[in-house]
Amino acid sequence: MASFFTDVGFLLSTIDLSTLLLLLLLLSFLLFVSGDGSGSPPARGGGGGSKSPLVLPLVLSYANSTSHRGRGVGADHFLRRRQLQKEDASRPNAHMRLYDDLLTNGYYTTRLYIGTPPQEFALIVDSGSTVTYVPCSSCEQCGNHQDPRFQPDQSSTYEPLKCNVDCTCDDEKNQCTYERQYAEMSSSSGVLGEDIISFGKESALEPQRAIFGCENSETGDLFTQHADGIIGLGRGQLSIMDQLVDKGVISDSFSLCYGGMDIGGGAMVLGGIPPPNDMVFSHSDPVRSPYYNIVLKEIHVDGKALQLDPRIFDSKHGTVLDSGTTYAYLPEQAFEAFRDAITSKLRSLKQIPGPDPNYKDICFAGAASDISQLSKTFPAVDMVFGNGEKLSLSPENYMFRHSKVQGAYCLGVFQNGKDPTTLLGGIIVRNTLVTYDRQNEKIGFWKTNCSELWERLHLSGAPSPAPSSTSDTNSTVDMSPAVSPSGSQLPGQYEVGQIIFYMSINVTYLDLAPHIKELAVLIAHELGIDPHQVNSMNITSEGNHTLIKWAIFPAGSDKFMSNATAMDIILRLTEHRVRLPDNYGSYQLLEWNVEPPPKRSWWQQHIVGLSIGALAVAVIVLSAFLVRYIWKNKIKGPGTYRPVDAAVPEQELQPL
Repeated sequence: MASFFTDVGFLLSTIDLSTLLLLLLLLSFLLFVSGDGSGSPPARGGGGGSKSPLVLPLVLSYANSTSHRGRGVGADHFLRRRQLQKEDASRPNAHMRLYDDLLTNGYYTTRLYIGTPPQEFALIVDSGSTVTYVPCSSCEQCGNHQDPRFQPDQSSTYEPLKCNVDCTCDDEKNQCTYERQYAEMSSSSGVLGEDIISFGKESALEPQRAIFGCENSETGDLFTQHADGIIGLGRGQLSIMDQLVDKGVISDSFSLCYGGMDIGGGAMVLGGIPPPNDMVFSHSDPVRSPYYNIVLKEIHVDGKALQLDPRIFDSKHGTVLDSGTTYAYLPEQAFEAFRDAITSKLRSLKQIPGPDPNYKDICFAGAASDISQLSKTFPAVDMVFGNGEKLSLSPENYMFRHSKVQGAYCLGVFQNGKDPTTLLGGIIVRNTLVTYDRQNEKIGFWKTNCSELWERLHLSGAPSPAPSSTSDTNSTVDMSPAVSPSGSQLPGQYEVGQIIFYMSINVTYLDLAPHIKELAVLIAHELGIDPHQVNSMNITSEGNHTLIKWAIFPAGSDKFMSNATAMDIILRLTEHRVRLPDNYGSYQLLEWNVEPPPKRSWWQQHIVGLSIGALAVAVIVLSAFLVRYIWKNKIKGPGTYRPVDAAVPEQELQPL
């Protein structure tokens, strides 16, 4: 140890202090810059942390009609890679946008317009229901939903469906009625009426007269849900699909496409679309079950088939696809085999409790937060159909993000109680275009980026109705797959740093000012975001009105929000889906715009690294002086030889 102090002392005695400081500064700066190879912070993913193609937009809301368990604008970046085969262009189809996120709300919704003038409704997209219904203005047992109730007397084209031999009639034998009960013990009942139904201005399909339900009573999840009602896509006379097909206005097919993990939105198409060349199909037998079923023979985990009798997936209703159910449910034996196969591949992860103590979720901590990296941790899963074709599932198709632990995920596949039916909900088909080809009795699956499918369908244009003999019949619609939104930022995607909008409220400034924070919470709730994301930037009195400038920021510590998240917020604002209590009066949205994240200077980008570097330099310099001090004291300590005639400082006498 003595030799160490001696060497350090010699070094310090031979190096000028300013030179030493320059060397240390240079060293710390080089260490900082070499941290990521560029000196800039690591790139962020483009996916939203939250929790956007007849194409109807889908919106996510809680507890759907058939769920077993409710859980509740950049540049053109759509890559065109292959052309689709030509589809019959003699009939238009309805392109409709989907809203919401599957696991944040529990279901997807779309916008439907009923009556003249049109009354707007947010309806859960449900392939397991056979009737479309909305709350009626006369309903005495209906909850508070997203939009005002349907008012038959305000529609000049509404007609009640008169009692006949083909329907169940009310007690007075005047009008047809309906009643539906669902697996989670919710129910809906009311009368049947007929009116003009519109699919939105972006749809190629003209408004059509159709029969729908006007609710007089709803219970359970249907009473408490945010969505107004249900659009039924199942098989049956009252199904919106059957009615449109019987009229001959669309072909007997529809498609759904749900956004991926943390990415809401998607698309719905009522009518046929040309299938991609590599879409995989399974036979669907309409006689076997009233629900949409497929022939599932095997499930593979990490390339190895589960040791199960194939007949296990063919019990009762067989294997059913239900867009209104959130998760997947397997018969007991199949679930146990699947659970054990997944768990055995995740021994490096720690098993933890789920986010909801009411459920015994199977969750794992220690995985990557970046969704694009999940396939490196979780095994590949394949579903093999009866014809040998295979649908490959990504981790987002059987896992869901733990809402309380970062980097933790839970199994989104559960045991279906004692019911031997295999039920595949929306989680299985996230980022998958599913085509229900009823005419040819088959269902197709195609992996794609569903949050962008609406835009690609919209850009490519809808098929034109009844082309003339001189029209070009060889045109095709491009629906090439885009890169999955999970993980990395999409090419050309616009990063939204904040959304600014101006709201004029017919309440005076003095009455409104004390309630601004409360108003921000209400707006956040209506937009489906965290209250901390909504901030009032400026409040101005305009007589009996108050003008408020609002800003919506990304969630948490995020520097920007995804394109899909921003568009969903903007749609909710511009479509006036923000409903305020009566005491706030009415409001007008005057203007909105989006702004990119603020650009930071070189010093702002590197302030943390420079601070750490300066601190390191200070520590090194202080350490060096401390070492030098210790070395000098060791050389000239109390035991050092001193000549007898050396000058000695005079000592002050201390009192006894």
